[in-house]
Amino acid sequence: MALETESMHLDPERVTLGVKHLINHPALGCYYLAQRAGEIVGQCMVTCEWSDWRCAPMWWFQSVYVAPEARRQGVFSALHRHVHQAALEQGVAQLRLYVERGNLAAQNTYQKLGMQPGHYLMYEQDLTGV
Repeated sequence: MALETESMHLDPERVTLGVKHLINHPALGCYYLAQRAGEIVGQCMVTCEWSDWRCAPMWWFQSVYVAPEARRQGVFSALHRHVHQAALEQGVAQLRLYVERGNLAAQNTYQKLGMQPGHYLMYEQDLTGV
């Protein structure tokens, strides 16, 4: 996913440790998988941010990926529906995600699902060198 969307080569060992860490620390977030005929065709990670303004959590979609052969077939829509329902049940105030500025297909998909561009710009400061 990182190579395809950001032209980044990731260290497989670091990524494996990162995935295992999240799985072993569910308070940080979780993964949702979409399957078709026993094959994984899509996934997303959901992490939690606390909002003191809302006195409620906000969930972030991250690491969204749909296999190329399964795109435009409702895979992310199904993941979104599932996460949306879970968020409603758990009192989540807002669902958020970030997307590459040039990924217009993804932006279109998110807007069709009722998500809108936010009014915040995102700034970052890399502390890992990755």
